[in-house]
Amino acid sequence: MSGAHPDGRDPTRVGKLVDKLVHESGWQTDVAVHAVIARWAEIVGTEVASHCTPQSFDDATLTVRADSTAWATQLKLLASAIVRRLNAELGQDTVRFVHVLGPDAPSWRRGGRSVRDGRGPRDTYG
Repeated sequence: MSGAHPDGRDPTRVGKLVDKLVHESGWQTDVAVHAVIARWAEIVGTEVASHCTPQSFDDATLTVRADSTAWATQLKLLASAIVRRLNAELGQDTVRFVHVLGPDAPSWRRGGRSVRDGRGPRDTYG
């Protein structure tokens, strides 16, 4: 059944197969966003990137975690500029909102001084 003309059984380059899979699955936007996130420091600048990391992208919302509350506030002020820059890279209305999270809070659930079903550190902070 092999002939001189290409058919579905012919060898194909891996990149071409991945492109086909991305297109058929409708993952173009997700792949483009994650490619931009990989260049996060280049897009937002090295100083900003050293204090925040992108966490997720869902429903045109990019979630970013800052390493301090001061940087979380700064990122909230810079959110519109970040959205504009990302949309310049990805296409209009790909990212509509930047959700900024502050630093992770410490967990008081585990440790040598924890009590099961206890009320937690009520009087620790005065």
